[in-house]
Amino acid sequence: RCSEGGMMGLGLGDPPADYGSIMAVGLFVALMCICIIVGHLLEENRWMNESTTALLLGLGAGTVILFASSGKNSRLMVFSEDLFFIYLLPPIIFNAGFQVKKKQFFRNFMTITLFAVVGTLISFSIISLGAMGLISRLNIGSLELGDYLALGAIFSATDSVCTLQVLSQDETPFLYSLVFGEGVVNDATSVVLFNAIQNFDLGNFSSLKFLQFIGNFLYLFGASTFLGVASGLLSAYVIKKLYFGRHSTDREVAIMMLMAYLSYMLAELLDLSGILTVFFCGIVMSHYTWHNVTESMPSPRCHSSLRRFSFSMLAWMHWI
Repeated sequence: RCSEGGMMGLGLGDPPADYGSIMAVGLFVALMCICIIVGHLLEENRWMNESTTALLLGLGAGTVILFASSGKNSRLMVFSEDLFFIYLLPPIIFNAGFQVKKKQFFRNFMTITLFAVVGTLISFSIISLGAMGLISRLNIGSLELGDYLALGAIFSATDSVCTLQVLSQDETPFLYSLVFGEGVVNDATSVVLFNAIQNFDLGNFSSLKFLQFIGNFLYLFGASTFLGVASGLLSAYVIKKLYFGRHSTDREVAIMMLMAYLSYMLAELLDLSGILTVFFCGIVMSHYTWHNVTESMPSPRCHSSLRRFSFSMLAWMHWI
């Protein structure tokens, strides 16, 4: 009886109160399962693939929820940007850097940089000038120079996910490497460009301030890259010198994940690009740190430890 009363006092016998969160998570998991299953069944289909399936499922689910809630503010329709930028984005970018084919990426690095950096700057200039002329002609409202430049930085970012779903890494390795590398570096360039605009005083614009703006952009790009490389090399040095593997390989995996996540957070605290930092941190860790992990540990077990710790860390941070 005492234990029963204790359980009721802890709320274990009561129905869950936060139905909105449970429904949102349940719907998200169900849609993910359906997306994976349908995407697998349509893998060889010429007209449909996994990305198209995910797009249609999300569009359909959002439409149903919108009509079911009669257009009212529904918790299912709200997505926290903090949840994405703090918890979801760092592992995604880190995995992209960790799994990248380094030989192909660095062999084509100049071409990737040409498309991702120079191409983004060209798109940024055209979109900013076009928005300035179009908005002023339509008399929509009075915007400042920084607003037009921010629009250019936002719309110059491209998403190569759908393109990568169509390409095959084995059949077209060169094209896949270019599209993948351009997509990642383009996103980082757009973010760095946007941050440079936000942190720069554009009043009384002159040629000197333009050079200062370019210098600020190059500083953010270079400092973010340097921080990512330094974090990766530091993790490799720590694991090699301290040799955690003689006690537990999970500690090595923990150091890797925590230092990668720390590099992202440190970059954000220093007003740098966390995306660029954690991407190059992942590349360096896959080349140096990963090979310092205990050699006697089987590869499947090591990958299992990496995944297990990643999910545990994300769940713990989200609970906090």
